[in-house]
Amino acid sequence: MDSGTGAVEAVGVSGRSVLVTGAFGLLGAWLVRTLLEGGARVVAVRRDEPATTSLELLGLDRAIDVVHGDICEPELVARALADYDVDSVFHLAAQTLVGVANRSPLSTFESNIRGTWLVLEACRSHGAERVVVASSDKAYGKQPELPYREDQPLLARHPYDVSKAACDMLARSYWHTFGLPVAVTRCANLYGGADVNVSRLVPEAVCAALAGRAPVIRSDGSPERDFLWVEDAVRAYLAIWEALERDEARGEAFNAGGGRPWRVEEVVALVSRLGGGSAAPDVRGAGTPPGEIDRQWVDSSKLRQLTGWQPTVTLEDGLRRTIEWYRLHPQLWRAALDSD
Repeated sequence: MDSGTGAVEAVGVSGRSVLVTGAFGLLGAWLVRTLLEGGARVVAVRRDEPATTSLELLGLDRAIDVVHGDICEPELVARALADYDVDSVFHLAAQTLVGVANRSPLSTFESNIRGTWLVLEACRSHGAERVVVASSDKAYGKQPELPYREDQPLLARHPYDVSKAACDMLARSYWHTFGLPVAVTRCANLYGGADVNVSRLVPEAVCAALAGRAPVIRSDGSPERDFLWVEDAVRAYLAIWEALERDEARGEAFNAGGGRPWRVEEVVALVSRLGGGSAAPDVRGAGTPPGEIDRQWVDSSKLRQLTGWQPTVTLEDGLRRTIEWYRLHPQLWRAALDSD
């Protein structure tokens, strides 16, 4: 299990049967790694079979039980919960790209909204003990005050943001109405090793630096984002899962972020410096891209006060570790170079 980073400790998961939707993606793969190391049995739902996944890059694809199908298929999740006697669920599966949501809103709504209520209803019927659902900082929309706080209204306007706001409210309604022990995460932009979606900002910049080409910036570089190292995000998810033993966490939403906003151009410059890149960025946008929010930053104090969680890795250190991971897996950035 190649990480290049220190291990994240999973407390209390030994012997548990845990379903992770979205297990083959960036966050899901690192979460699965930690759950397995903590002694949990992990069950995943897999719809597509792309050539490369984050879970396979971590060498974990054969260490879990896989249920084949789409979470939007009626009864699929219910069958998985029953067949594997699942007690805890991490619902991460979603269509996660803003551009795709703008081009194909109906499929995004189907995956993110319908998929979420089907998972929640299966959990309710099965009697799941703890459920953690991935929302997003984008559910807040454009706010008059930053950083985002959990008591602010969700002002999502664009398809992806609206889909996450909807699944956020759906999840919390299952505690307040049905008593399902569920909590919601609103994380900042995640980054780290094994991200196979090289269209995202950090993996694109890392692949460009290692390949010696110009990093692509799809805005003008001015939008500001909050960045969270993926293994710190795993720690946040597990802290929330543990807190679901208590009513204080149930039906609640929790922010998790890196602690400050960064301009896109700053992040790209930092990756280039750390990765030895020298090419000037290929700036392809003007202002903030359509369907995007210009400034995003979350206040994580609610999660810290309840669980003690806080990020442990700075952006510079996290990027350094991410670059080293990709340096050890040249098939990713060389493939990106070949397809550029």
